[in-house]
Parts: sequence; structure tokens; C-alpha cells
Amino acid sequence: MSTAPPPLTATEPTGPTAAPSDAVGGGRAAWTAAAAMVPAVWGTTYVVTTHLLPEGHPLFAAMMRSLPAGLIALLLARQLPTGSWWWRSVVLGALNMAAFFPLLFVAAQRLPGGVAATLGAVQPILVAFLAVAILRERLSSWRVAWGVVGVIGVALVVIGPRAALDPVGIAAGIGGALSMGTGVVLAKKWGRPEGVSPVALAGWQLAAAGLVLLLPALLVDGVPPGIDGPAVAGYAWLGLVGGLFAYTLWFAAIRRLPVTATALLGLLSPLVAATLGAVIAGEALTVVQLAGFALALAAMVAGQLNPRQSGPGRELR
Repeated sequence: MSTAPPPLTATEPTGPTAAPSDAVGGGRAAWTAAAAMVPAVWGTTYVVTTHLLPEGHPLFAAMMRSLPAGLIALLLARQLPTGSWWWRSVVLGALNMAAFFPLLFVAAQRLPGGVAATLGAVQPILVAFLAVAILRERLSSWRVAWGVVGVIGVALVVIGPRAALDPVGIAAGIGGALSMGTGVVLAKKWGRPEGVSPVALAGWQLAAAGLVLLLPALLVDGVPPGIDGPAVAGYAWLGLVGGLFAYTLWFAAIRRLPVTATALLGLLSPLVAATLGAVIAGEALTVVQLAGFALALAAMVAGQLNPRQSGPGRELR
């Protein structure tokens, strides 16, 4: 009887994995297009959550989005972290998922969807400043300016005339953007261990996030009663597509693209959410909303450009 070979473990890199040299020209354009798929997928989260999942169980939903997908990734990749990558996986999983997902749900529950989406859209601006502090990048005034334009565009699309402001919801929205923004910058800084696949890297973080959320989800939320077929489909979509597939692609793209430019692609998420909401409600977008779409799309495209800069400083790729 044959036995399965032991799981592989990651070896420690001497520093952050260098970005491949193809992250220029056509290679960079291809990775930018691939990275843009990720926030587009994340834009389906609001519709899936509100139409398929049981109400009032944000921690359980966050755990179901993380843990099963992480375990599947570990089974597929058969690679485990080693050395400092054990605690790095926990830190990245906590920032990108375990903290971000519940804060996102709290913001969505306590604020109108448009206000929550607009707060999330400030993430590229936060990433630009975090990149200066953590990566020692030059502050790109070009991308910060377009980040502001993007926030204005998203606000025009999603904020209604009766939008109310709740302090706890606002804190959760900004906290979620800061949490994931920090996770994105640290993922860029630490890179990927040599010989480790993108699936394994995403799996480490998803599994770590799921384990962090497991006890709070069961003790605070509990298992929702009457989980039906649509709910199972919703959890599967959020975990396998919005979790495993999206984060695998996202972390692979971060290695090859400027981190602030990549973060600007996140503006697609609220735009997709608003579009799906309008389609499901059978409503046409107004002229103001269409103008907001144009501004946000212009910000995403302009943010991928790299105007020539003089003087000292660098932009990590």
C-alpha cells in the first residue's frame, strides 16, 4: 500500500520576493487586467450577502468565507509555512480577512450601503501613505489626487440624498479600509517565500483568518438556523470565488504591480455592487451616477500611469 508523501514546507527567503521583470509593457497590462477582476468579484459580496445569506451573523459569514477555502487551498497546495511565515500568515490573515470582513459587515449594517462603499473607497489613499511609511516609497501625489477623484466618483454613484451617518459605522468603515490597506502593503513588503505557490500563500492567510474567527463566530453569532440551498451557494461563492480565487490572484498581482496603483483598482468593487443593485432593483442609473462612474473609471485608469518623477525616491513594483 502506498502512502501519500509528506506535505512540503516553505523555505525562508532572504528578503521580499523580487517582482518579475515582465511587470512592464504588455506583461504589466495583463497583470493589471487580471488584478481588476478581483475587486469586480468582491463587488458581488453585498448582493450575495443580502439575497442569499442568513441575516445577523456577520462573524459566522466571515468565518465561512475564510476557513473552508483556506483548508481547501492547503489540501491543494500541500505546502505549510515555516519560520517567520507562521506569524506573518496570521498577521496578514488577520488584517486582510479576520478584521476586515467583520468590520465590513458592521459598516454595511449601520450605514447606508453608499456611505459604507465610499468609506471603503478611501483605501487607495491610505495605501499611498502606508507605502511611504512601510515600503519607503515616494509619495505619489499623482495617485493620491486620483484616489481623491475616485472617492468622489464612488460617492456620486452610491450615496443617496438621505444618507445617514452613524459614528460606529463610520469607524468600522474606516477601520476596515485601514486594516486591509495595511495588509496589502505588508503583503507587498514580505513578498512570497521561494518555491511557494500563490494558492498556498492565499491558503495560509485564509486558514489563519478562519481559525482566528472560529471561536468568536460560534460563541457570538452561533450557527444560523435553517441554512438552505441558496445560503450554501452563497457561502461557496464568497469562499471559493471571492476568497480562494480572488486572493490568490490579488497577492500574485501585488508582487508585480505598484501597490498604490493596484489599490486604486479597488474602486471597481463599489461600482460593480451599485450596478448589480440597480439591475436587481430594475432601476436605471441617473446622470449624476453615470458621471460618478466616469470619474471613478478615469481615476482607476490614470492611477495605473506612472508619470516621470525627478529627484530621489522610488516606486516599488
